[in-house]
Amino acid sequence: MSENETARGKWHPETLAIRTGIHRSPEKEHSEALFLTSSFVFDSAEEAAARFAGTSPGNIYARFTNPTVRALEERLAALEGAEDCVATASGMAACLTTFMGCLQAGDHIVASRSIFGSTVQLLQNILSRFGLETSFVALDDLEAWRRAVRPNTRLLYLETPSNPLTEVGDIAALAALARDQSAILVVDNCFCTPVLQQPLALGADLVIHSNTKYLDGQGRTLGGAICGRKELLSGPRNFVRTAGPSLSPFNAWVQLKGLETLALRMERHSHNALALAQWLEQRPEVARVYYPGLPSHPQQALAARQQRLPGGILSFDLRDGQAAAWALMDAVEIFSRTANLGDAKSTITHPASTTHARVSVEARVAAGIGDGLLRLSVGLEHVDDLRADLQRGLEAAAAARPEPSV
Repeated sequence: MSENETARGKWHPETLAIRTGIHRSPEKEHSEALFLTSSFVFDSAEEAAARFAGTSPGNIYARFTNPTVRALEERLAALEGAEDCVATASGMAACLTTFMGCLQAGDHIVASRSIFGSTVQLLQNILSRFGLETSFVALDDLEAWRRAVRPNTRLLYLETPSNPLTEVGDIAALAALARDQSAILVVDNCFCTPVLQQPLALGADLVIHSNTKYLDGQGRTLGGAICGRKELLSGPRNFVRTAGPSLSPFNAWVQLKGLETLALRMERHSHNALALAQWLEQRPEVARVYYPGLPSHPQQALAARQQRLPGGILSFDLRDGQAAAWALMDAVEIFSRTANLGDAKSTITHPASTTHARVSVEARVAAGIGDGLLRLSVGLEHVDDLRADLQRGLEAAAAARPEPSV
């Protein structure tokens, strides 16, 4: 039994995020070492041949073997309760690697229509050219998932909570459906991270991360990861080795350090987000707030079963549409106007004109993404300052309301 397997059974997530994946060099460093090298040398021709043949373990070339990247993979696997992990250059690279490593031409995917806009583009406009077909269904309609399944369905894909409306999918129910169809269930766990939600424990087969978000936590690096059983990850790992969507050692090192504070940060993100969601729900300018921690959220009970805390992402609809939304965005001083999320700094974005701008109007309407919708990634600032900043924005939104025609 490996050190990670032993630790997984006796340590809490806060400890796993700090103490797993550590392999000290002969220098006996306390912090994880950063191996900035493109290649590795061999003691003999025989050793080189054995490494390339896979009969002898060890590093070969940093595109697919690097000690720093491997340390991150081991730490994430321990946090997710997974046998293994494959790191990639970005979250979208993790999505591509999963699809290309697990599927072939002629296979069918059933995906939630409430997923990241770039993932929709990948499925609809790129993978479709290579013989992979996708059906999109409502995240919370289990019967729609069942109806969409075909004899050639090989993969079910969802984000929960979803981006940007924080809809919650029933992972255990979808896992049972996937097993009945001999398909694999893939869950994007970006919004929760493994300290708030563990999809594999609920029956999922693979978990995807955009390390760029909460795992880094300070908006510094790009990265992605796929966690699950070793046998399922053999295809994705071979894809990374051959096609090269590899995570850089430096980014892996930064993300390793980010994981050390992940549990603390997710608690603060959730605390601040809940306070703002409760406050926004009382504002007359706001038509609706989307946050899994609110009693008004249609899947609050499910979120409470699946997630330890509701998380740091919330969205809300303004009654006066895009003009009000843009006025609010332009008026805030603390919230950063950027499409990134999971940062220590709070961010705000208008999904219809940014993250989902390339999605058709019809698809946006079907997904519930209107022109008055704003998404907040609530950071670690003091919640009173964040509330005051949004108050300023709401006043600007009210001032932007057109005068009624006489």
